[in-house]
Amino acid sequence: MDSGGGEASAAGGGNVACAAWIRRRDEKAAAARVFVAYGWAGAAGSPPALEVLGFDAKECALSPEPLARAVLGEGGAGDAPRGIAVHPAGDELVCATAKGCRLFKLLFEEFSVRIIPRDTPSLESVGPQKCLAFSTDGAKFAIGGEDARLRIFHWPSMNVLLDEPKAHKSFRDMDISLDSEFLVSTSTDGSARIWKIDEGAPLVNLTRSSDEKIECCRFSRDGMKPFLFCTVAKGSKVVTVVWNISDWKRIGYKRLLGKPISTLSVSLDGKYLALGSHDGDFCAVDVKKMEVSHWSKKAHLGSPVTSIEFCPTERVVISTSNQWGAELTKLNVPADWKEWQLWLVLLALFLASAALFYMFYECSDSFWKFPMGRNQPAKPWSVLKESPPVPEDQTPW
Repeated sequence: MDSGGGEASAAGGGNVACAAWIRRRDEKAAAARVFVAYGWAGAAGSPPALEVLGFDAKECALSPEPLARAVLGEGGAGDAPRGIAVHPAGDELVCATAKGCRLFKLLFEEFSVRIIPRDTPSLESVGPQKCLAFSTDGAKFAIGGEDARLRIFHWPSMNVLLDEPKAHKSFRDMDISLDSEFLVSTSTDGSARIWKIDEGAPLVNLTRSSDEKIECCRFSRDGMKPFLFCTVAKGSKVVTVVWNISDWKRIGYKRLLGKPISTLSVSLDGKYLALGSHDGDFCAVDVKKMEVSHWSKKAHLGSPVTSIEFCPTERVVISTSNQWGAELTKLNVPADWKEWQLWLVLLALFLASAALFYMFYECSDSFWKFPMGRNQPAKPWSVLKESPPVPEDQTPW
């Protein structure tokens, strides 16, 4: 069920090490503009760089040339990008490197984009980070490092909400809940912990048996009853487990991809999960049914899928791997209803109801065409049962 896609060209030098979608809301435009940020690892004679490309939804393709480009360093290993987190407003992004994190301001014009680096001392010296994420409301930013240190900042003031030096043995994955109240983090040793962001303290450790390892984690995004999805490995078997975040108890599980999982992602509307494997496959799962809706085999042949990012407006994903770079894939899933289609259906129902009412009125007999006023016939009276009523005096006196 592989559909669409194509490996990113090496215009930036080397392979694409990380990628992220950018949704920019423009008051002048009817719809949001969508872009893609690529982090290039760099190669001989080409330093690592950050690029922004346009996205054509109709063609499901990226612009052949970048709209903007920023060099990250002189080409050393410490300057290579490792991850990208985009602010929900689409006007800022943070790029993680081996040295720390770098902040960039994005300025969008009608036909061009500018990338402007910003000085953020509190981020630039944090060292290599394995996880970074903005909250949905954009008011919080969290990073989890290889040194097991968890930091949560208030954005954009950069006030520290939490700084835990030994949050885990080492970070595996991390996510922030839709309401920005909780943060979940998993460790390389298989443990998982829930943090209360506003209180800046751990809340609970997710329960597991001694032979289970909790690996990837994502909160639900549909705005209905909130859940937490985690991939749990037990030997060679891997299942996706669902936790209820009201009491942090397991409510169910299902085996979906059927092989070791390397990454987990959830669409912006919460309708789909994406799971990537260590051998280069990935699938998209319908959350409501918890069934696989799309399967891409050998998308990154023999290489672990390091990330999968859902497009914010289309059923398209970007997946990355260290060996093959970035792959753009259109998901083979049922099309979503557009807003104008819903309004068209409502209008059609209204017109159909009006037409039926008019036909019923024209074709009906005396029930609808009853006489009015003095033309109404008198009610017949039975002399055997009762006498007709005596008319009342109609004079005002």
